[in-house]
Amino acid sequence: MRLKYNQTSKGKCFYIIRSVYRNGKNTSEIYEKLGYLEDIKKERQCPDPEKWIQEHLDELNALEQAEKGCKVLVPYDTRALIPKGTTQSFNIGYLFLQQVYHELCLDLICGHISKRHAFQYDMDAILSRLVYGRVLFPGSKLSTCRLSKELLEPPRFEYHQVERALSVIASEFDAIQAELYKFSSQVVPRRTGVLYYDCTNFYFETEQEDDISNQEADEKDIAARKYCVSKQHQPAPHVQMGLFMDYSGIPLAICVNRGNKNEQQTLIPLEEKILRDFELARFVVCTDAGLASEANRRFNNFGERSFVTTVSVKMMAEELRKWCLEPDGWRLEGDEKTYNIGHLEDTEKDRDENHGRTFYKQKYIEGYDEERDIEFNQTLIVTYSLKYRDYLRQKRDAQVQRALKALEEGSSTLEKKNANDYRRFIKRKATDKKGKEAKINYSLDKEAVAAEEKFDGFYAVETNLDDDVHDILAITHGRWEIEESFRIMKDDFRSRPAYLSRSDRIKAHFMTCFISLLVYRVLEKKLGSRFTCGEIISTLRSMRVTKAKDIGYVPSYTRTDLTDALHETAGFRTDYELIREKAMKGILRKSKQR
Repeated sequence: MRLKYNQTSKGKCFYIIRSVYRNGKNTSEIYEKLGYLEDIKKERQCPDPEKWIQEHLDELNALEQAEKGCKVLVPYDTRALIPKGTTQSFNIGYLFLQQVYHELCLDLICGHISKRHAFQYDMDAILSRLVYGRVLFPGSKLSTCRLSKELLEPPRFEYHQVERALSVIASEFDAIQAELYKFSSQVVPRRTGVLYYDCTNFYFETEQEDDISNQEADEKDIAARKYCVSKQHQPAPHVQMGLFMDYSGIPLAICVNRGNKNEQQTLIPLEEKILRDFELARFVVCTDAGLASEANRRFNNFGERSFVTTVSVKMMAEELRKWCLEPDGWRLEGDEKTYNIGHLEDTEKDRDENHGRTFYKQKYIEGYDEERDIEFNQTLIVTYSLKYRDYLRQKRDAQVQRALKALEEGSSTLEKKNANDYRRFIKRKATDKKGKEAKINYSLDKEAVAAEEKFDGFYAVETNLDDDVHDILAITHGRWEIEESFRIMKDDFRSRPAYLSRSDRIKAHFMTCFISLLVYRVLEKKLGSRFTCGEIISTLRSMRVTKAKDIGYVPSYTRTDLTDALHETAGFRTDYELIREKAMKGILRKSKQR
């Protein structure tokens, strides 16, 4: 350790710094801020502050040297009981989340919020524990307060303060997202040239939907719980979430709406907030077919915005559908030759050569936007792949087998519930005799199987970009990450079912889920995307230390390649056989540095 000072108008401000090795580089960090000579003289009650500084520095260096490589004996008594009501084991996996939390300047964002509102509780302490808890021990807000006591740093708030903080977080919904985007851009590259958008819904543990009209909910931006068609077939009120994600897979912005709102109507309002609050103007919006409305596409056919959206060949106009299915006129990238997809498997050699290839053709569709008085031209790109065809057939064959099994067992639920339900292949036919009740017969609908089979292997997108076909298709391939983000929130973060009833606290709940997802994704990127979501989360949950008297802490987890990677990216280690109290305090400080 060594001494350093900064010259200010008030005088010399002294610091003790030390050299550290982090991320493969030698650097230095502040170990202790001593302050100005006059302040040291008053606080330490010493006549010569410069002499005290030197003695204190020598003492710290001697202590550091003595601790290096020394063995420690911890006295335990087999007859002594551990203190009642005292926690002996602590989770330290949150330290890696805490480091990202502070790198994203969420503590500063909480400070800004505190200045705008008159409250006495610690917003940073509450929000940080809600975020860590969503990843480490997802549950209700009450359970989060209780389980936060298992973290190495105990919480500094009460449950009633959490409820009040949720209302404040909801009132700052847009401001938090805008500041998070600004600060996150300094931590990880935000590839905002392509933005993905999708919607999902979350159900609540109640049978009573909110007594508010759809119009009022939309006008006041209220996340009303409403009955709707559930993507998980849950017979309960829902709210809807829309999520924007950048090209790197990092969450960008969310909106929370009433559960029965048409998802096609949610894209433009959230995109307008991005244009206004994030100061983004040039990007490509990529959506699935469910969000490919004419209005959404026209909105992104203006300025420097563009769109790429998947479309269903099955749902196209007859003329376009016929063109897509025609076997002639297909191409391969970098090849001027045209192919007939009906002859890709003429021989075993042909099949082996063509199985991994993706054939395409494109059609230019002219249009005009009368409202803006500009052209609205689109390119329809359709691809065909034997590999994709075989995947769809294998998937459908399994569904047909489920349908046959349901018919054999006489299942009580044979009616189709959604477009992808295996029961869509079960045909319902009602017959009756005069004056008697109709008899319903069920059978396998072979015509439906055959009708669906002819679309196997085809995949279509529409866009107003003039880019290369390969680049456009590469954009659509990134949509899987937004689906994975929804899965993480629902399954790993257990953000459903939700138990809140007030609409403002419902919005705040999903804001904490969004922040948790952002913190997790940044940590995942720092680890080089080498580990799965399940591996990272289970490892963070299992990383605990046990207190060894007043001497320090003993790690109580398994050291793995993942824990090594976490320590390497964080710049500190918690896997020594014993971590002294002083060393642990240094680790806590490091986890809060930016």
